[in-house]
Amino acid sequence: MSTYDDHTDQRPLQEEPEFNRYIDAALSRRGFLKATGAASTVGFFAASPISQAIASTVATPSALLGFEGIPISTDDTVRVPKGYKADVLISWGDAVIKGAPAFDQANDAKAQAMQFGDNNDGMTFFPISDERAVLAVNNEYTNNEYLYPHQGKTISADDALKGQAAHGVSVVELVKKQGQWMVNPEGRLNRRITAYTEMEISGPAAGHDLLKTTKDSSGKKVLGTFNNCANGETPWGTYLTCEENFNGYFANTKGTELGDTYARYGLGNKDRGYDWFKHDDRFDMGKEPNEPHRHGWVVEIDPMNPTSTPKKRTALGRFKHENAALMVDKSGHVVVYLGDDERGEHLYKFVSKNKYQQGSAANRDLLEEGTLYVAKFTGTEGELKGKGEWLELTWGKNGLTPENGFPDAASVMVFARLAATQVGATTMDRPEWVAVHPEQHSVFVTLTNNKNRGVKDSQPLNAANPRAKNPYGHIVRWQPMDGDHTASAFEWDIFVMAGNPEVHESGLMAGSDNINADNMFNSPDGIGFDRFGRLWIQTDGKYSNKGDFAGMGNNQMLCSDPESGEVRRFLTGPVACEITGLTFSPDYKTMFVGVQHPGEDLAPSHFPNGGTSIPRSSVLMITKEDGGVIGA
Repeated sequence: MSTYDDHTDQRPLQEEPEFNRYIDAALSRRGFLKATGAASTVGFFAASPISQAIASTVATPSALLGFEGIPISTDDTVRVPKGYKADVLISWGDAVIKGAPAFDQANDAKAQAMQFGDNNDGMTFFPISDERAVLAVNNEYTNNEYLYPHQGKTISADDALKGQAAHGVSVVELVKKQGQWMVNPEGRLNRRITAYTEMEISGPAAGHDLLKTTKDSSGKKVLGTFNNCANGETPWGTYLTCEENFNGYFANTKGTELGDTYARYGLGNKDRGYDWFKHDDRFDMGKEPNEPHRHGWVVEIDPMNPTSTPKKRTALGRFKHENAALMVDKSGHVVVYLGDDERGEHLYKFVSKNKYQQGSAANRDLLEEGTLYVAKFTGTEGELKGKGEWLELTWGKNGLTPENGFPDAASVMVFARLAATQVGATTMDRPEWVAVHPEQHSVFVTLTNNKNRGVKDSQPLNAANPRAKNPYGHIVRWQPMDGDHTASAFEWDIFVMAGNPEVHESGLMAGSDNINADNMFNSPDGIGFDRFGRLWIQTDGKYSNKGDFAGMGNNQMLCSDPESGEVRRFLTGPVACEITGLTFSPDYKTMFVGVQHPGEDLAPSHFPNGGTSIPRSSVLMITKEDGGVIGA
């Protein structure tokens, strides 16, 4: 996600979560681990990784993790385990469209629109054959200190266009030569989708007055996608890119009060320094007050058709989307799990109205209609497990009525955050990526951190978010009732509590007992499963290596066995980077991983080219020297 996470404070919830008291004595470090593992041996929590970790995280290493864990690093390079190698596939500014010039910091907007975008994040590998594929990659935002030779001190009209061209999505063809994947810069499927690519607005909010502007009286066409964080993919072969911190690009030159519906999304009089509003009226809310309503959606893209029009799927709700974890339930309905990455926001679920049919063209419209839900977690005092309920966000139900500020169904989707508050959803510690186990029996979400937990009235301590100020983050796991992902009920526990046992001897700040000096980390962000059931965990946290974060080094990627709870460090990144984005080739012999914003804020990085070069976000290819399966 973007590193600017100083989001707008939230109003107090109308209904306080059921669990709002926390007794430290009942949740001493080992005490809460034992409580978490106290379920029946035949129940969901029987194989709780936290409880098993008490006995044997290190003594009985997991056979699922077939690599040797590596130590932390503070070096300006990428490190992987013995027997592995990491190569750069593509970096910001490399050619994507035929005829694109070579990278140069002084390149203009026209050149950038033909080159790989900046700050790559979520991505998906789409195979075409054994030796040809397409890689779709998000380009979340820009580091203006590197995008422009003048470090973004004064943004001209062309600078704004260049910034818009560096955002969005890069679709690149890959070919395999001599056993290694490489970019084909002349591939016919290569495409850049930017902040000014025309898109269609679909679903329940399409055509609504809230989405109409002076340039689009239909409310069905919009230019661009930006701040695209993580991703998803569909079984019908499309790519889902998720708009996150869209608020940072809008300003209000009139300086008038915008109202609660804007404030809840972090929209105010100032932008985050991109200055697009000075050169493009649609980013000036004083001139186009509805333009922000056209962003903050999940966008569906066909990577195999470079002339296709991307669609913003409003049925999945408008908020700061992290990723879209899509699966086909045993009932045939498509279920999409969605996190809203901001302190004190919520976890959502979408269930399609219609069912998936293998090979049917009708699948292309499955995200057009359905029901959006938001999660409410409940728990028993002194335990870090409990039950939960998916609350329906349907107009006319659960108080989503005109008298409560929702005049119609479209307004519920456009203001999904306010709808979640209305129904009494649980505030969470920045819900980021969601991942579904390959056997579909459980789902995991990263809760990155939250300095407001237990501090602000709107974010009291609760069962699923039990640590005050939460500097390290944690991962929550749940199982739908009877294995039915469309069901309203679920059970949950905390899979891992990140922490620093070297700085904190005991208590929640030390982390769960499967965290130790050899694998500690902070701020879990990206997660994903491989088909063997290994859970890969990526971090976007503090890399100061001091104070509470002493001994944690640069950001990293770890791997865990969900059954045993063991966690091992697999990769460390260069200076000041975030590790984000994860996808595999079908044979699982190549892993693609993103290195985002190395050297942010002018930190001393020259990754990946070394010397005196400016740092550039890049996609890595991780392979095994013996040609084997990653992680095995």
